[in-house]
Amino acid sequence: MTDLALRIERGYAALSPQEQRAADFMREHLDDLAVYNATEVASLSGVSKATISRLYRRLGFDSAEQLRDHVRGLRGAPRAITGTDFEAHLEHEIANLRSALSGLILDEPARLIAGARRVLVIGYRNSYPVALHLRQQLAQARDGVELAPLPGQSIAEELTSLGRDDVVVLVGFRRRPASFAPLVGALAAIPTVLLTDPTGRRYARDVTHLIECPVDTVSAFDSYAAAASVVTLLASAVLGLRSRVNDVSERFAALDELES
Repeated sequence: MTDLALRIERGYAALSPQEQRAADFMREHLDDLAVYNATEVASLSGVSKATISRLYRRLGFDSAEQLRDHVRGLRGAPRAITGTDFEAHLEHEIANLRSALSGLILDEPARLIAGARRVLVIGYRNSYPVALHLRQQLAQARDGVELAPLPGQSIAEELTSLGRDDVVVLVGFRRRPASFAPLVGALAAIPTVLLTDPTGRRYARDVTHLIECPVDTVSAFDSYAAAASVVTLLASAVLGLRSRVNDVSERFAALDELES
């Protein structure tokens, strides 16, 4: 977690609703804060400039320029991880794993997924590979698991066919598309499990279950190692409730699809 994200995290509960709204925007656009001024942050997050000024002071910055300088120093341009950085990267990854797994309770989400008539896993942009992996894992545990959107596919057709007996597993890490909030709204009547990072907490009231995984690293790029670990645990929990792994293994053998 970057220093700025950590500052937001530590003071989030004490912020006013408007300040939390701005803080949510900042957490989701950390890189962009290197160029945005206070007026732009206020406009894009839908709060007043006075709210942004108060929030910056709460975070320990005297001005927007000071915050911009801070962000530039933290992230900067994408850089390679050198040999001397490996240890710091490892420590940060371990911290992310501890954060994701500490207090993690998957009983209810797993039971929801295991008992659904159909499971639709949705992921856009950088969330798509995680969604793809989750779908592959869940397909080992039960049938009726689908992925959306597929290449060249829109999402409306998939949502129209969903019912209360179905479940959506929505993977939505930061840098989400503008259509993400309307998508969450469209799923209001469908049991939904959201896998996200701390910037997705704003959707907690709009979904059935929220599972949080940090993605910050010491480099300019996010890491989904903690998310991959949680995906494994979630799929394993579903497997324990509804398993078709033996049938799948028999088909693998019959088709000779896997190496011995």
